[in-house]
Amino acid sequence: MIEDTPEEWRVTATTTPFTGKKTSVRTDEVVMPDGSTATRDYQVHPGSVAVLALDDQDRVLVLRQYRHPVRHKLWEIPAGLLDIPGENPLHAAQRELYEEAHVKAEDWRVLTDVYTTPGGCDEAVRIFLARGVSEAEGERYAVSDEEADMEVARVPLADLVRGALAGDLHNNCLVVGALALRAALADDALDTLRPAEAPWPARPFTA
Repeated sequence: MIEDTPEEWRVTATTTPFTGKKTSVRTDEVVMPDGSTATRDYQVHPGSVAVLALDDQDRVLVLRQYRHPVRHKLWEIPAGLLDIPGENPLHAAQRELYEEAHVKAEDWRVLTDVYTTPGGCDEAVRIFLARGVSEAEGERYAVSDEEADMEVARVPLADLVRGALAGDLHNNCLVVGALALRAALADDALDTLRPAEAPWPARPFTA
């Protein structure tokens, strides 16, 4: 077995040259193993959750949304920021599934946890697998900005895997989630996935 391990090199100075609405940029002076010091700039991020919602026909709920930094409309799975410090990621995932797709799910598991771009950002994402999918009750959540133009579809898992491997799909949560689910299905391992409330050291949370 191989596993990532926590480690923290000594920081001699820290500045925050930019602070935005949800994220900021930090500059650290980090002591290297040879004793020299290097400057590291990175984005400080609250963390995110994403939901691979699988229906009883093995179709995945996906959204098509404009993403300005990459100048693309990307197919994605429902996802959102952990807006509240210490928020339970399961609660955040359930909220995002409702708000973005007006859907609820009966069975929740942790599919995988990832750092999206660890060389330049501390964002951690927990990707959930949601099954027993059905329409939510009540009024639809009012969306705005990029989300007002969002398309919703249900796509066979096999098509998402093919699209990822062909280079046609690029959203990291969709690609990682689809490939992780395919691997879990191939190993008949869905029931061995971690429970939805499994600890998440990258973003500790309260119950």
